[in-house]
Amino acid sequence: MPRTRLTKLAQHLTGGLAGALALTLVHETARRLRPEDAPRMDALGMRGLRKLLGKADAPQPDHATLFNLTMAGDIFSNTLYYSLIDTGRHALTQGLLLGLAAGVGGVVLPGPLGLGTAPSGRTPQTKAMTVAWYTLGGLVAGAVGHALRRAGKRRRSR
Repeated sequence: MPRTRLTKLAQHLTGGLAGALALTLVHETARRLRPEDAPRMDALGMRGLRKLLGKADAPQPDHATLFNLTMAGDIFSNTLYYSLIDTGRHALTQGLLLGLAAGVGGVVLPGPLGLGTAPSGRTPQTKAMTVAWYTLGGLVAGAVGHALRRAGKRRRSR
């Protein structure tokens, strides 16, 4: 793979990871500080993983292992999702739109997927926080990816 492609991929993945970590940090902090209405995307993830393991007739892990697997899966999948954001001039706009789409999906999709609606839609505040935090993750991913691209261009022009 040519260096420029590898560099672009690294910028996208690093931006995506930054967005995923920002999202996870906000979710986990709020979960501990506002248990009454904070989104519980960890609960959705654990429900989903339990369902998948059940369909595969795989053993069910204990709660701590299930939580850790869910967190790793969330960070991995959100990194890949946010890495779709371009690192160019429109990175923040794309981050805003992809983050907004993820947040709305996080509120709307759990019910039809059989995961329940309470973890992301318990109260109007829960719904708003879900959308806002995924949007924040998208903005962070776009900003970091764009900053890395600009830094790379400056280094190459010297």
